[in-house]
Amino acid sequence: QGLSAGAAVTAVLLLARSLRVTTKFTSALEIPAEFVEKNVKLRGKLHHVTEKGLEVEHIPISIPFITAIQRKWQSEGLLLIRLAGVEMAPSGTAWLQRELSPQQPLWFQLLGREGSALECLVLVNKGRFLSLCLNEELLSQGLGRAARIEGLPHESRLYWKLHKRLLRAELKAWKKNKGIWKEEKKSERIRGNISSSKLVQRLKEFVSWFRGSR
Repeated sequence: QGLSAGAAVTAVLLLARSLRVTTKFTSALEIPAEFVEKNVKLRGKLHHVTEKGLEVEHIPISIPFITAIQRKWQSEGLLLIRLAGVEMAPSGTAWLQRELSPQQPLWFQLLGREGSALECLVLVNKGRFLSLCLNEELLSQGLGRAARIEGLPHESRLYWKLHKRLLRAELKAWKKNKGIWKEEKKSERIRGNISSSKLVQRLKEFVSWFRGSR
């Protein structure tokens, strides 16, 4: 009897675990806090790119018998995913809309949750064995600025590991004058030239005043 009870408990625990990994999440609030804390990586399919972020359909792990039952009562909905650690420029949104195809498969690693939005690292496949991190790619193209990674403890090892990667990508764009950095450096040069012109004008006025006062 003891063995039977133990086997029953094990079966229940395995079923509960299976239900969690096969559940289709349709809103950020449905995702267990444990998943976010452990930075679980989930699979999804892109539907829309908006100014607020990526609207993604979660694609859970499929286990034939359990998945067939769950589909009967699971609701429909899309997750709002933001690229963690990236302050995206308008040109970044346009780039994502251009580069990502509808129904694009992707993976998103949970880093934090803020209201109805998820802060994530987003990966898309490029070829058979390569994947591209959209967070880093946007920064390396000069389509945004590195920012604080919301949701991760600021003192954690993972935070600084990821933040370092994002800063390195941003520096790459800055060195090559890409995207927003090209425009910013151009503006700085213009401001510098204007300041120099004002200084020259002030010097001329001073010389004229000095000569007139003699």
